[in-house]
Amino acid sequence: MSFMIAGIDVHKRVLMVAVGDASLGESDVEFQCRKFGTTAGELRHLAAWLGERGVREVVMESTAQYWKPVWLALEAHFQQHLAQAWSNRAPKGRKTDFKDTQRLVRRQMAGELTLGFVPEAEQWHWRSLTRRRVRLTRDRVRVRNQLEALLEEMRIKLSSVVTDLLGVSGRRILKRVAAGEHDPETLAALGDSRLKCTTRQMQDALAVPPPAVLCKLLSMLLEQVEFLDGQIEELAQLISETMRSLARCPGALGGDSRDPVAGSATDPG
Repeated sequence: MSFMIAGIDVHKRVLMVAVGDASLGESDVEFQCRKFGTTAGELRHLAAWLGERGVREVVMESTAQYWKPVWLALEAHFQQHLAQAWSNRAPKGRKTDFKDTQRLVRRQMAGELTLGFVPEAEQWHWRSLTRRRVRLTRDRVRVRNQLEALLEEMRIKLSSVVTDLLGVSGRRILKRVAAGEHDPETLAALGDSRLKCTTRQMQDALAVPPPAVLCKLLSMLLEQVEFLDGQIEELAQLISETMRSLARCPGALGGDSRDPVAGSATDPG
């Protein structure tokens, strides 16, 4: 009884597809090969073409994120696997697209591929949200470091007298500086009474009036911080809502029998 397996080498604009009968054995298998595009219409043609050939199982390889639309288009019709690209590496100097795809099928038949973990749709969305939040948090740290470097150039030593440069007092003072206020006494009075530094220390930290062009840069960095803070907060709410939804669906956060390969080039994040 035949057991048809399809291998798909995924590129940005083209899919190289080979279908073979796993019941014949690795050495005897004959392949039907065809090239498809990656648009929605082409993916529908791919699903129909695979169905006409009785394909039950699909294994695909991609070194970037281009596999995701293909996976989503086929997941309702076939059992799918995502192979790590390094586990289907060709002998040196022998790389061709259809050969890669055929080798993908043969190695899947032999159990030689390392398969990546692809979560269910709900968990996939949750992971996308959390990873985006991590990236935004890193961006905020980067902007905060740029802000402190700019303050040093402006000869404003605010970070030496306040614990949190972007806390309530720090932001209030920096916004006034960016708006053109340079009087040390006026700026020092904006600090919270709970700050550990003295009024004199605060005035000394703000004593040198900065150039107008640097004040404009300061304003731009403060706007970036506020934008990132708003997106991080919005993501936190979305993550909370998604977690509540997953909690109502037992097993949605469960694992998969396939081997997870964290941090790989084909990891779904």
